[in-house]
Amino acid sequence: MDLRLPGLRGPRRPRRIVSAAAAVVVLAGAGTWTAVASDDDTPAVRRTDQVMSVDGVRLDTSYFTSGSAGRRPAVLLGHGFGGSKDDVRQQAEDLARDGYAVLTWSARGFGKSTGKVGLNDPKGEVADVSRLIDWLAGQPQVRLDSAGDPRVGLAGASYGGAISLLAAGHDDRVDAIAPAITYWNLADALFPDGVFKKLWAGIFFNTGGGCDKFEPALCAMYERIAESGTPDAAARALLEERSPSAVGDRIKVPTLLVQGQADSLFTLAQSDAAAKAIRAGGAPVDVDWIAGGHDGGNLETGRVQARVTAWFDRYLKADKGVDTGPAFRVTRTGGVDSTDGTVPLRGASGDSYTGLANARRPIPLTGREQRFDNPAGAGPPALSALPGFGGSNGLAQLSAFGVGVSLDFPGQYAAFESAPVTSDLRITGSPAVTVHVKSTSDDAVLFAKVYDVGPGGTRQLPSQLVTPIRVEGAGSGKDVTITLPAIDHDIDKGHRLRLVLASTDLGYASPTAPATYTVSLKGDLLVPTAPGVTTAAAPLPAWVWWLPLAGVVLAAALLLTGRRRTATPAPDPALAEVPLQITGLSKKYAKGDRYSVRDLSFRVEKGQVLGLLGPNGAGKTTTLRMLMGLIQPDGGEVRVFGHAIRPGAPVLSRVGAFVEGAGFLPHLSGRENLELYWRATGRPPEDAHRDEALEIAGLGDALARAVRTYSQGMRQRLAIAQAMLGLPDLLILDEPTNGLDPPQIREMREVMIRYAAAGRTVIVSSHLLAEVEQSCTHLVVMDRGRLIQAGPVGEIVGSGDTLLVGTAAPVQEPVVEKVAALPGVASAVRTDDGLLVRLDPDGSAQALVAELVRLDVPVASVGPHRRLEDAFLTLIGGSA
Repeated sequence: MDLRLPGLRGPRRPRRIVSAAAAVVVLAGAGTWTAVASDDDTPAVRRTDQVMSVDGVRLDTSYFTSGSAGRRPAVLLGHGFGGSKDDVRQQAEDLARDGYAVLTWSARGFGKSTGKVGLNDPKGEVADVSRLIDWLAGQPQVRLDSAGDPRVGLAGASYGGAISLLAAGHDDRVDAIAPAITYWNLADALFPDGVFKKLWAGIFFNTGGGCDKFEPALCAMYERIAESGTPDAAARALLEERSPSAVGDRIKVPTLLVQGQADSLFTLAQSDAAAKAIRAGGAPVDVDWIAGGHDGGNLETGRVQARVTAWFDRYLKADKGVDTGPAFRVTRTGGVDSTDGTVPLRGASGDSYTGLANARRPIPLTGREQRFDNPAGAGPPALSALPGFGGSNGLAQLSAFGVGVSLDFPGQYAAFESAPVTSDLRITGSPAVTVHVKSTSDDAVLFAKVYDVGPGGTRQLPSQLVTPIRVEGAGSGKDVTITLPAIDHDIDKGHRLRLVLASTDLGYASPTAPATYTVSLKGDLLVPTAPGVTTAAAPLPAWVWWLPLAGVVLAAALLLTGRRRTATPAPDPALAEVPLQITGLSKKYAKGDRYSVRDLSFRVEKGQVLGLLGPNGAGKTTTLRMLMGLIQPDGGEVRVFGHAIRPGAPVLSRVGAFVEGAGFLPHLSGRENLELYWRATGRPPEDAHRDEALEIAGLGDALARAVRTYSQGMRQRLAIAQAMLGLPDLLILDEPTNGLDPPQIREMREVMIRYAAAGRTVIVSSHLLAEVEQSCTHLVVMDRGRLIQAGPVGEIVGSGDTLLVGTAAPVQEPVVEKVAALPGVASAVRTDDGLLVRLDPDGSAQALVAELVRLDVPVASVGPHRRLEDAFLTLIGGSA
């Protein structure tokens, strides 16, 4: 059945962007791998790995099919920037089981593919996609709309999302797309309003492997702009020709746009522009704002992939009965689930996409005309977000005091504030305001943001987003209308809105010449409210449904007692993306007089490095052994990615472990030991990802030597590499630093951090509290088998009343005396790294930072001076 929507597309004339005579040549096939069917009777997936030559570039590809013979729609899955085809393997397998032929590939310059990175160059990466579609058209499993024209959709996130949009604009054979957290106009994303987004651009080029990995024109452009700090017309033109916006009027296929709210790289404005352009061409467009993004947060992977599958079912399989979801959906967060301590996500939806300026409500602001400076060298810069960095170091620790990550320096910004709102206010979209700007220089660069200010003065910058504005011709004064970042944020009754215009921001290039700016208000702050978007009601408690059936269930349970003891509970779909959830876990050994583990419950999320702490006998190792299915609990359960753990459970293939030491054959080399271990698992060699695991472990040339020549540190790293074979999603390490000297401990810490940085999860049990504090993001503290506390490291360590102020240069004694005399300061002492400041009960970190800046103290970081050791001993009452 041909599912071309009336009025959308004319006759199918593939828009070929390279010569029609070009061919895809399969250079090598790495064989076919057949997945073992899981315990829920899902069909096996057949995968064929091939290296294809496309216009002289070698592309590493994988082709997935499942089920019986017959033709089916095809899907191309693109990967994110800096990644490879392996990143989308799980989604490919899931789509194959759902009845699609799926092709994944590593883009030019990534993974094992050759060529230079072209940032989705129409003559490079986009042309490659058309050649891959040619190849799909020749496969016997793929449904054809006509000769050479397969029924095909594209999906992917970030870099892979952009290639989906570009391919739809360049090749008429594409039938549906589902791009996620991506850009519409790359020039607007990296040069918003003519201001260089320097941190993200630097991350881009470094993640891509360095400037030499890119096409020469892109490398030259980046070096030119990074040096000058000011984008030029040639740079904009170069990026715009590689952007979906260049072919926006030619994208006429059903499009599901998924964009992240926590995203300072590709903001919601990018998907807004895409939605408007594609809808103008007559194609169906749905928009979904997820909770996470390039700045972190929950990417809602399971829900998003289910929606993508439904989208393709509707528009590729022609299943008109499938529910593809609302035209507009936004995920809202708020509060804490008392049962597991997580932040619940609730969806809000509308019958149509509201855009970013729907039902704007005027909010009066007050504030006189204000003067502030752009300092020489644009430093110190204000802070809104930390692109590409974790949120637990340096100034980010101020969030422990309710101050938030953002920081504005006195004398470098103007602020205008509203009265407290008289009722709850939900902002959905981009606020806007008009101001008058005058500068002592010809041009001015400002950074606009709106804070949510609580009754006690605590402030929050929604999604840590800021809008840069370049005001040309500001010397004589100019009215400027500012469109602020698009957000979905609830302002509680009694809170105020604060508009801040700063002269600097860490993430952007500011003019280095000193200047003075004068800013005044010219109107109210216009806040979009989107009244047509409504939040789904909270679900009824589970007992409302099961209570009437309790008698029936109890009777059935009594009849099936014998079977119940051996049956494995069904997977929990709600936990499919959760690496580990332990609920009510208990274990008492047969001859023991007490429980080793008693009613233990905690949850671990993706990307976390979790430290499992407790004195000897706390039950840590017993917990880890139950987690791996080595011993049976007496009560409760362990679920890994939604699957209950039992000895030999298939989901354990996603778990790697190093518990109570690893045994190696001393006469064999490190590499031979790893190969022998992997063969014993019975899994295909290509699934080992041995080189990736070894690169993370950092063993180098020592792999060729016999293990008997290894130091203790090298043996430990080899054991970690063995646990990482197959790149398991969950890595468990029990005392991995035993017997290591300080440099080796530091290396082991870096191994764990590198492993989790790719979105995987690490659980480490250790007695070295200082190391745990440096390497872990979250902690679980146990004592006598029970949970004492769980949460982020910063929360467990706590703020105390003493702050460590790191400084870029030593502080002289007269300045220390001035700091000690400040209001709210009880004492101040010099340290090797800066100052140790103890606050009075009425002192605050925010006030201290402002005073330190006034005294010209070169502040580099501010954080609590309570060690994990202090917190640990407090929690366990000294029983260690």
